[in-house]
Amino acid sequence: MSENSTDQFFKSTVLGHPAGLFVLFFTEMWERFSFYGMRSLLILFLTASFTDGGWEWTRENASALFGSYVGLVYLSTMLGGYFADKIIGFRWAVVVGAVLMTLGHASMAIETQFSIYLGLVLLVFGNGFFKPNMTSIISEMYKDRPEKKDGAYTLFYMGVNAGAFFGILLCGYLGEKVGWSYGFGLAGIFMFFGMLQFWLSQNIFGDIGLKPTAESKAKSEALDTDKRNPFTKIELAVILICSVLGLLWIINDPASKISGGTVNIFGFLGDNGNNIAIVSALILFLILLVVRLMKYSQITREKLIAVTFFAFLTIFFWAIFEQSPNSLTIFANDYTNRVLDGNWSTFFLIINSLITVVPLAIITWVLYLLFKQTFKNYAVANLILSASFIMVWTIAIWMLIKDFYTAGFVTLSDATLEALKIDKVTEAITEVPATWFSTLNSLFIISLAPLFSKWWESKYNPSANMKYGIGMFLLALGMACVAFGAMGIAPGAKTASVSMIWLILVYLFHTMGELCISPVGLSYVSKLVPARMIAFMFGVWYLAVAIGMKGAGKFGENIDAIANEHGLSYFFWMLTIISLAVGIFSIAMTPVIKKLMHGVR
Repeated sequence: MSENSTDQFFKSTVLGHPAGLFVLFFTEMWERFSFYGMRSLLILFLTASFTDGGWEWTRENASALFGSYVGLVYLSTMLGGYFADKIIGFRWAVVVGAVLMTLGHASMAIETQFSIYLGLVLLVFGNGFFKPNMTSIISEMYKDRPEKKDGAYTLFYMGVNAGAFFGILLCGYLGEKVGWSYGFGLAGIFMFFGMLQFWLSQNIFGDIGLKPTAESKAKSEALDTDKRNPFTKIELAVILICSVLGLLWIINDPASKISGGTVNIFGFLGDNGNNIAIVSALILFLILLVVRLMKYSQITREKLIAVTFFAFLTIFFWAIFEQSPNSLTIFANDYTNRVLDGNWSTFFLIINSLITVVPLAIITWVLYLLFKQTFKNYAVANLILSASFIMVWTIAIWMLIKDFYTAGFVTLSDATLEALKIDKVTEAITEVPATWFSTLNSLFIISLAPLFSKWWESKYNPSANMKYGIGMFLLALGMACVAFGAMGIAPGAKTASVSMIWLILVYLFHTMGELCISPVGLSYVSKLVPARMIAFMFGVWYLAVAIGMKGAGKFGENIDAIANEHGLSYFFWMLTIISLAVGIFSIAMTPVIKKLMHGVR
């Protein structure tokens, strides 16, 4: 084994992968718990009436703020990637990000106007430090095992979605049924647990992610034979202009709408000032991108072009996929029949119990496997992780007891109700929370990720373009389902009682599409990009995701205008057609992109 070999990490494995992967698995799980738990509540909180504790915003304003927040979350990863690469290392970046996010969730739990905005700002910067550097550690860990990367990222993505599932389920339930502060606050508690577990287990990563030193930088440069191309002063100036215009636009877009035009940074450019600013920034960025690509050696340049192509497709994927916490949540809240009785009530309670307990049991089993390999050396970290799981089990069981009592299936004494902090009910009812449907995405990923991981490692592994094409077709199929279900809703209708089956089908097909695109996209970046650029290029990748996220917000802003004029179904058919077109384009480009990838699978 060579001095720089990463085979050392495969001496102690869990499910065929290094134990360190599962330390990252659980750290990321708690971070995603907090992120998705809060995000599932944001639109509902902003649009809820004052009497329900919300801010009573219009859907347009709520979608504008949501799109800018999520876009900034992914945009900030470029900053976090740079600091990790050049100054503090991957590990410290993860810890700094986790601390900022813990403070952000705590701030949101206070629920004042200032604290909500402060919390969103802290979450933006926290995610920027945290997110790109987790994937960078995985990339380094699998440096000498490239054939295992797709499987590793898919398993890691399973941890991401385990956190998302429990975050949406528990934070969403507490936020909707108990109080917004409880949902926001719970998210911060588990982010804190994730940070402690990572910090106390960090030695399992060997030298990966340590603070860069002069010696490590020199060693990295010696191993890297690719031509270096430092930015010129003109290029740096263009980057600065693009960054300033982009940041001002993404902040000004919701600010100008929420303030009714009182705040408008680009007002001096006229009514289309916002559009002029962002189009100018995009044109300058594209020119800079072309200039930079021409400076690299042919093979490196062509691989980077391939990454850019996949990043371009990713924009469309996320702009449509991220209707989940936006237009699809609105559809669930206002247009879906969520009240169940009789046999359907019984069926839902049983299914909800199973999808809560079974995934939690599976993740607990993975935790047990990790304990067997690491408890001796990382006992405190494992005990903290155990404590967090005990809390999750406690909250989940309390939720299920409350649901069965509210539906009239169990009887609880007044003393028990008081002990469990459950309000007494006079009429039995089962109402599915609007946020519950978003958990289906994570549930399906937990169930299907191992199958897709095996597919990617088999001889039937599709090409990169085919994976993207299949993913977009599945995205289109999901949108077609909800478009068909909404066909009976008249233009301008504010409420309806559409069957829940359409939303369930949407999340099933969208999940399979996500498994074809999101985790394998990260894997391709790690395979195609030179080692010294890996963290920064993950940041660039998340820039594409940020554009897609803001695009999702822009789509969501127009749902009312389109629904009032053409009907809600028309809105979802539009997204179906866009998905189909992008999928066809991806497959058609297969010969070109395959050549640019130079044999990388």
